[in-house]
Amino acid sequence: MHTIFVEKEYTGDFQTTKGLRQILKNDGNTDDLVAFMHDRNLPLDDIEATKIAEELLKRAPEQGYLTISNALQWRLQYGRVIQMADQVKGVFSV
Repeated sequence: MHTIFVEKEYTGDFQTTKGLRQILKNDGNTDDLVAFMHDRNLPLDDIEATKIAEELLKRAPEQGYLTISNALQWRLQYGRVIQMADQVKGVFSV
């Protein structure tokens, strides 16, 4: 029924990228970012989370538009990209 193209920069999880961007907007630091990643139950150890946090401080992520549910297995949900197609940068109806 729907064919949507999402540019790779916008394929992140909506809530996670929104939260990370908000932390960065509020002058968050590495510890804030690591705590957020652990709160989201991302499969990262402290060393990898710190590396990612340091990279995020250099370059904020683009706002993602996919919904990724972590219920013992990662599942993608596409309702948001269908709704947002042609309304936001990087998400197009084909």
